[in-house]
Amino acid sequence: MTTIEANLLEKLKKLPPERVAEVVDFVEFLAAREERAAAAARLAEGLAKLDALGLAPMSDDEIEAEIAASRESRRTQRSTGS
Repeated sequence: MTTIEANLLEKLKKLPPERVAEVVDFVEFLAAREERAAAAARLAEGLAKLDALGLAPMSDDEIEAEIAASRESRRTQRSTGS
């Protein structure tokens, strides 16, 4: 255990339970913020790779066709139980 961790634990032990709950909430908030930042970085990396392919954008009709095909595939899977 690091000095910082030991110091935090000592301070936590001195807090009333409702304040400890606030600390837990704050730590969870910080962890979620880090997860969102990491996800944003992965998304940006993926978009950069996609952009590097130089593909033409899909038309509205192509997008609608992809959506319809996906929905039909899910319907078929549900009806066959697979």
